[in-house]
Order: sequence, then C-alpha cells, then structure tokens
Amino acid sequence: MSGSFTSFVVLAEMRTGSNFLEANLNALEGVTCHGEAFNPHFIGYPNSTEILGISQQGREDDPHQLLAAIRDDADLGGFRYFHDHDPRILDTILDDPQVAKIILTRNPLDSYVSWKIAQATGQWKLTNVKRRKDAKAIFDVEEFGEHVDRLQEFQVAVLNHLQRSGQTAFYIAYEDLQDLDVMNGLAAWLGVPARLDALDDKLKRQNPAPVISKVKNPDEMIGALSGMDRFNLTRTPNFEPRRGPAVPGYVAGVVTPILYMPVRNGLETHVTNWMGGLDKVSADGLITGMNQKQLRQWRHSNPGYRSFTVVRHPLARAHDVFCTKILSRGPGTMKQIRNTLRRQFNLEIPQENPDESYTRPMHRAAFEQFLTFLKANLAGQTAIRVDARWASQAQIISGFADLGAPDLILREDELAEDLPWLARKLGRMAPGDVPPVPDDRPIALADIYDEKLEALCRAVYARDYLTFGFEDWARPARPET
Repeated sequence: MSGSFTSFVVLAEMRTGSNFLEANLNALEGVTCHGEAFNPHFIGYPNSTEILGISQQGREDDPHQLLAAIRDDADLGGFRYFHDHDPRILDTILDDPQVAKIILTRNPLDSYVSWKIAQATGQWKLTNVKRRKDAKAIFDVEEFGEHVDRLQEFQVAVLNHLQRSGQTAFYIAYEDLQDLDVMNGLAAWLGVPARLDALDDKLKRQNPAPVISKVKNPDEMIGALSGMDRFNLTRTPNFEPRRGPAVPGYVAGVVTPILYMPVRNGLETHVTNWMGGLDKVSADGLITGMNQKQLRQWRHSNPGYRSFTVVRHPLARAHDVFCTKILSRGPGTMKQIRNTLRRQFNLEIPQENPDESYTRPMHRAAFEQFLTFLKANLAGQTAIRVDARWASQAQIISGFADLGAPDLILREDELAEDLPWLARKLGRMAPGDVPPVPDDRPIALADIYDEKLEALCRAVYARDYLTFGFEDWARPARPET
C-alpha cells in the first residue's frame, strides 16, 4: 500500500449511492470496504457475523479494537459511516489525519424520496432490473424537514471538526458516481496504484425517473418546497449552516398567536389538541411543518405572540417512551432499536406485543433495564443513537436558542392552570379545561414506582433534575397555605 493513509471512512447516509461507491472501491486491488462496520444493529452487512475476526458483541464491548483491525489489515481498509452509527468512534476517526475522509452526498429531496420508496417496497438494492419493485412515495413535509435537519446537523459537525483539525476530505456527489475518471481520481487520492477499467455494473439505479413523478402527492410537495430556501437546500452537501432542527415540529395557532415548541416527551398530542380547541379546529388544522422562512413570516404576522414548551418529569417521560416506542410493536414504534435492545442488551420484553402473561413485576424489571440502557446511551457508551425522545430535555431546549428560546417553559403537572392562563393572556377568555393525561399502558408508572427507579432516573437525567428543579415523581402533595 502506498500513500499516507492507513484506512478510510465513507461519510454518507442511506440512499446516497454508498453501496455503489463501496462496490467500486472493492473492485480496486488492495482496497477493502467493510460495509457498515459500526451500524448498531449489525456488523458490516445484515447477515454478517464478524469483521476481521471481531464479532458484533466484541465490537459492542470495544469498538476501537475493530478500528485497529481495519487499520492494521494488509489492504487499505475502510467502512461506511452514517449519522446514526456508533458515536463512540466518530471523534477518533475525525481526529486521525491518517484516516482518509470520503464524503458522499446527494440532493436531500432525492435521498428522502428514494428512502420512502425503499421502505414501501422493501427493496434496498437492485441487481436485476427484472426484479425491480415499483411504488410511489408519500411526501411528508414535517418528516422531510427532520430528514434535512439530521443531514445538515451531521454534515456541519463533520465539517467543523475537519476545519479545526486542519484536514480536508474527498467530496463526491451522487451524480459523480457514474464518472469513471472521478472514481480513479479517488483511487489516486487514496494513494492506491490500481485503477478501474470500468464501473461496477451489478448494482442498478432503482428509481431513475424525475423526483416529481415518484411521489403520490406532487402538488403538496411543490407547495411545501416553494417556501424553502432553495439555495440552502442545494448547498446542503457543502455543509451550509443547518437550520433549526426542531422547526418542522413547531405548532402555531391559526387565529390565536401562540407557538408551541415541542420537547418530545409524549405530551405533544395532548397539548396540540388543547391548542386546536382555542381556534375551534382539530389538531390537524393547526399550522405545522414550517421551515425557518415560514416561521419568520408567522412571527411577523403575529405581533404579540407567545411561545412555550412543556417539560415532563424525566421518569414519566422515560416510562412513556418505553411503553409507546419500545415495549409495543406496530406503526410508529422503534422496531429496529427494540430488536437490538432485546438481542444485545438483554431487554426482557415479549417478542410480540405484551398480553395477559405480561405481569407487573416483569414490567418493573424491564423498565429498570431500559433506564440502565439510557444511562449508558446518554453517556456515549452504546452504538445506538441518542434519540430525541429520550435526550435530556435541557439539551433539547438549548437547541431552540438559535431561533429564539420559548417565552415559557411549562410543566406537565401545572398544565391545567398554566395553559388556560396563557390563553387568557392572548385574549381567549374561555379557553376550556385541559384534560388529564391518561396513564401509560399496559401498566401505569404508579403501579411499579419505587425509590430505586427514581434514583436510577436521577442518575440518567441529573441535568434535567437540576435545571428544572424536579422533585421525586411520587412526591407527597403540598399542604395548602
């Protein structure tokens, strides 16, 4: 092997052409790309059991040993790394100038639509066009906004890290993948003497039609995209500063000048239903899916508006996400993470949805296991991403600051008083009652609560307890004064 690099990483995302790029890298003599080596749900490829003699469990215990094995291999070794892969090794690879950084990007609209079609068809690779499955995507403006935000947040972090450490990368756009000279230029940059005579022809482009013809609701897509800053979108691959990551989830009143900046904690539907009642509309009738430009326009059009968010006791919040996203199976749940927690973290929950055999002691034990996982996850000790549903609420609210922090931070146990008070401040003198939040299912937190769970939760969310002054979840009622 020649050149100054000891290994390489392809920094990419799903549906950007990374499989095709890997196939061409592996066609170069002396180069081996080991797939998604640090995907938290498998090692390398979905059906693989090891890489260079290191098992998935061995990688989970110490991911740096796999990094070392790839670096020390006779070939110039590398792997593909996406934003939700093991965060424990990201700083290590970005800090090391001997790890070549290949940055692969694609127009985020194209990658989003391709991802939606792959989800619908279950076809993630195509090697035989006769087996191609056809489907159209449904464009979801809020989901697309979150997709763009995730990409930009990761890209900006990589760019800034390389800038601070005085490094550069080899940039490839999706459209460059079909250019043989570009592929051979990459080989030269890597210091590899081998060259390609032709590009790999095994993988086929799955959806070659124009993007507008690949969605079921093109008019809705066009309308949503027309409000976006198109130059910022096209510059996404070049790491333009990211837009506020929570903006697509903001909820604004149609008539009442009120803006809800949600922290994901299981109360979103509860709050938006109440907001809809202020304007005599359903929650679906409120303004959602905004981007930065549309948010600014709404603010300019609503002088005197008030913004707020709602925080929840960390134990109740963790129990809600456990019950709704991990314990249960079905639409909207975290099926892949659920399977990984059962397999790798020995989370003792039923393979299917819990039934009558699922007891209170079983639920108590499983929830404690989940809290233990959260402690490791938030400390950066697992390969699974820190999801917004269980990231600390203080961290999420601090992310609002770039666009303006909320005027009010309300608490779940005070919503019955504070939401009507806020509505009256905005001229809604009969705001209606705030209904109580229903208990978690299948087993309520009150049925399993004890001091050990509280102590464990405090260890997980010490910052939230300190920042918001949370007491024990089952604290005694305060005496009236």
